[in-house]
Amino acid sequence: MKARLRIATLAAVLAFGLAGCAPPPRAPSPELAAVSQGAPPDFPRRDYEEAAARGQAVYRVDPAASLVAITVLRAGSLARLGHDHVVASHEVQGLVAPQAGRADLFLPLAGLTVDEAPLRAEAGMDTTPSESDIAGTRANMRDKVLEVERFPFAQVQVREVRKTAMGVTLVASMTLHGVTRPVEIPAVIDMRPDTMTVAGTFDIRQSDFGMVPFAILNGAIRVEDRLGLRLRIEAHRIGASAPSP
Repeated sequence: MKARLRIATLAAVLAFGLAGCAPPPRAPSPELAAVSQGAPPDFPRRDYEEAAARGQAVYRVDPAASLVAITVLRAGSLARLGHDHVVASHEVQGLVAPQAGRADLFLPLAGLTVDEAPLRAEAGMDTTPSESDIAGTRANMRDKVLEVERFPFAQVQVREVRKTAMGVTLVASMTLHGVTRPVEIPAVIDMRPDTMTVAGTFDIRQSDFGMVPFAILNGAIRVEDRLGLRLRIEAHRIGASAPSP
């Protein structure tokens, strides 16, 4: 009996000593934690913390250097009386784990802009909407089409990167207006020391996401169902030195 007690005591002492020598739990990176502030509730930050803990490179999207631009075209028998528009976001956020072929991006829809002059010029649009036209378009888009109070975010989850002759295809899903649909995004990836950029274009249909394209006069002036999306995402490796201005 005494021998068994001595063995049990020794085992407990060893276990306590080993626990004391174990490294403390790694605190979340401030950069990773910052991404979660204002993110959708289901944003998977922990997956990227675990990837970083395994030694994998994790990149954080730089909103100031990134852009999503959406081309909205007019349609209908009286389309000549309307305007095409460019809707844009400069608030794209998210994380990228290239070794896993994974990215999780989100943007708050309340911050979308409408018809920035440089973006209209870049898109080759040939009309000039008035300030009231732009304000009305933004209000209709936010309140009647996107319903941003109910659905405040657009999200893209990349889960595979396929190489192609022209670059890559991002195999992803997109969540918008409470609906998730698969999307494939032809893109080009530029990897540099501690920085990566992704540029791509793809189309979606509003009706695929349960949205009704805006229309007036019984559809004589309306918005096309199809939207053209162009994205440029710049991300910096977490833990690397800050990029030069």
